[in-house]
Amino acid sequence: MFKEKTFLAIIPARGGSKRLPRKNILDLAGKPLLAWSIEAGLKSKYIDKVLVTSDDEEILLIAQQFGAEIIQRPKHLAADTSTTFDSIKHTIDNMPRYDYIVLLQPTSPLRNEKHIDEAIELLFSKQADAIISVCEMEHTPLWANTLPQNDSMHNFLRDEIKNKRSQDFEQYYRLNGAIDVCQTDKLLEEKSFMLQNNIFAYKMDKKYSIDIDEEIDFKITQILFANL
Repeated sequence: MFKEKTFLAIIPARGGSKRLPRKNILDLAGKPLLAWSIEAGLKSKYIDKVLVTSDDEEILLIAQQFGAEIIQRPKHLAADTSTTFDSIKHTIDNMPRYDYIVLLQPTSPLRNEKHIDEAIELLFSKQADAIISVCEMEHTPLWANTLPQNDSMHNFLRDEIKNKRSQDFEQYYRLNGAIDVCQTDKLLEEKSFMLQNNIFAYKMDKKYSIDIDEEIDFKITQILFANL
């Protein structure tokens, strides 16, 4: 609880993962990947409850072993076409109402309780309805474009940026998927943490912003853990 408001941390962890099978329970530095997010939520000064939603019995068992509460997600909410909001709404509908929802993706194991607490404190200092974590982009998106079927790079870059150096561009930020905080009623109304108004960024260092999606991400995270 913070300033008389309650916070429910939800960790969505479905069993299926095509690019990196069973990634949510892979061993990372001696613990299942999922456990790092559970522990970060439990160590937060402000989180009232940490809950894992999953369709997978093994994931739910591991979540309980590391101190999280659990809710079984229906299989139709764990398909490849299901959205994160689908699982969040299912959880909200089956729990007592909390003032705020904190989304902690299990694929962000380097995000810790300090980051969570800072994001919640920022929420109140900004008098915001939502906070979304971001980090600096490695390269400007102005150097990116789509390619046609024949891979021609004609007009790939706009003329005015062709000879610019990287340091000549403004700093761009990207969503890092580590922390989303949103007022519950606003979340249900807009069906997204990315609200239209009164939403602010919580900036995180890139070294804490790894998002594990593929095997290469997991290997990089193992190296980062060894050097933190």
